[in-house]
Amino acid sequence: MVDIEEAIVGRLETKGESFEILIDPKIVKYLKEGKEVDVASHMAIEEIFKDARKGTKQSDEKLKEFFGTAEVATVAREIVKRGTVQLTTEQRHVMAETKRKQVAAIIARNAINPQTRTPHPLPRIEAAMEEARVRIDPMKSAESQVQDVLDALRPLIPIRFDSARIAVKLVGEDYGRCYEDIVSFGHITKEEWLNDGSWVCVVELPAGMQTDFFERLGHKTRGRAETKILK
Repeated sequence: MVDIEEAIVGRLETKGESFEILIDPKIVKYLKEGKEVDVASHMAIEEIFKDARKGTKQSDEKLKEFFGTAEVATVAREIVKRGTVQLTTEQRHVMAETKRKQVAAIIARNAINPQTRTPHPLPRIEAAMEEARVRIDPMKSAESQVQDVLDALRPLIPIRFDSARIAVKLVGEDYGRCYEDIVSFGHITKEEWLNDGSWVCVVELPAGMQTDFFERLGHKTRGRAETKILK
């Protein structure tokens, strides 16, 4: 259950009737996307209200008339999916800042400067977003807002989404400690063992992750890994 102080009001108004719930703002987007969520465990009070602030409960008769059931979780899900939610100013600010950081991280992970073919550091992305006065919708997914943010950043910094192909060569003893790290960064498109016992591969990964990739391999292999960026 969410604390009542942290809950938001979800409201659906139809045919002169109002149906309200007090729910955790963190799960609203999942419900609107149709994902499976244990709705009842995220409600401040497991009730359907006519007026949540006054604590006036809606009747079971009205619930059955409009929703075909008086089961709280089912009705609550419909209220969020079809209705509106009311965030406090503080809640909206916190959620927007969290979403802003997610958008910036996605861009930093996938984008490069096409002039130098090097990644943009996260602070540079965040600073450009601030300069461009990017507006983030706290109720939309980070992924769905990335393209609009990219469009806003292009007049300020050279940027585009790209992938990188990197050839990697490891001595045999480093293969076991590095393989899972490599596949966590991207997709191995080619691999083979050489006669000298070393292992080579070509991995494709988001261009913005190159620096982290090189640092991870360098740390795991104590500098023995050989890498080359392929065109």
